[in-house]
Amino acid sequence: MSKHRYIQKKLTGALYGLVESFFKNDEGHNVTVNGDRYRAMITNFFIPELNNHDVQELWFQQDGATCHTARATIDLLKDTFGDRLISRFGPVNWPPRSCDLTPLDYFLWGYAKSLVFADKPQTLDHLEDNIRPVIADIRPQMLEKIIENWTSRLDYIRASRGSPMPEIIFKI
Repeated sequence: MSKHRYIQKKLTGALYGLVESFFKNDEGHNVTVNGDRYRAMITNFFIPELNNHDVQELWFQQDGATCHTARATIDLLKDTFGDRLISRFGPVNWPPRSCDLTPLDYFLWGYAKSLVFADKPQTLDHLEDNIRPVIADIRPQMLEKIIENWTSRLDYIRASRGSPMPEIIFKI
């Protein structure tokens, strides 16, 4: 098996086994995610879940939201992932506004939104109930296509020396 295919299979398995939806609330009240809450979610939910899977070589990527890039958050993530952290202010710096290269942006939000809002949920509980099965129904084959698309996007950006991508050049 090629190294690329091995990495792809490993990542696909890790993503499939770890995709979970976390809804943060405080004593029944929905709250905004800030640095403290984000770190608590990572510490109390995400890292314990990682420890239940064979993902010692997992890379972690996040966007540049302030709660994600606070010094204490980056330190926590570096302690967990070492040099396998892709983030603003992380060991592998991720360019801002790089939605062409982020699977959550170019795939997941649009895909999930169309399904989650199909029945026009009127309450947060209903919205959460819609999100869970949409995420759970993402299969390894779909993740493999997303990863293939992602590597094609990286190749395009590398070859074009960082030029913006045409609006639609890859399909999932």
